[in-house]
Amino acid sequence: MPKTHKAIHKAFHHTPHKTGDYAASVHFSDRATWRQSTVARTHSVPAFWRDWLLHPGSLTQRLLDASDGQFKVEVLSQSLLRPSLSERRALSLPDHRLALVREVILIGRGEPWVFARSVIPLQTLTGRLRKLRRLDSRPLGALLFSDSTMTREPLEWACIEPNGQPLAAQLEAMDKSVWGRRSVFKLSAKPMLVCEVFLPSFSLQDVANNLTRS
Repeated sequence: MPKTHKAIHKAFHHTPHKTGDYAASVHFSDRATWRQSTVARTHSVPAFWRDWLLHPGSLTQRLLDASDGQFKVEVLSQSLLRPSLSERRALSLPDHRLALVREVILIGRGEPWVFARSVIPLQTLTGRLRKLRRLDSRPLGALLFSDSTMTREPLEWACIEPNGQPLAAQLEAMDKSVWGRRSVFKLSAKPMLVCEVFLPSFSLQDVANNLTRS
């Protein structure tokens, strides 16, 4: 398993897995039931999670504020891949089309708070948006919300149940349900899908209390 920030390994209970097993498993975005963020469909979501799942602003900025500046982005992977079926449908991509897939951990106060996966179609990575190919450890959210051409489609949310597989090959297998959200952003009318999953360490009571006070 590739070495990552030591805090990441506290995100999930350790269960050894093989890369082949992960590759053959159903992607978490295909297992999840993504729902539009309407009041009628979110009444059963706990208030704490509803606040974070439906927040319309930049999650990166909100985490930065909540962490008292103790915030960093750790890149897990970035490569050209075939997006999952659910991701292709969200982006209206043909089955054979590749995209730049970037997976990162958003770390606050030394803890892995959010797993983020962005899917950027190749046709989006043209012109002035070629810069998206080389984000390195810079947060994508900061770039999106500072762009005057940015538009955003309605948020979707899901409760992702554990199935003995990790969210990403570099992470440990899930042993509890986690909440996630996603939406399609457009810069100069060019689309990309951003999915953000709140990791177990984010929901610990002391962390939740600190965030509520921020």
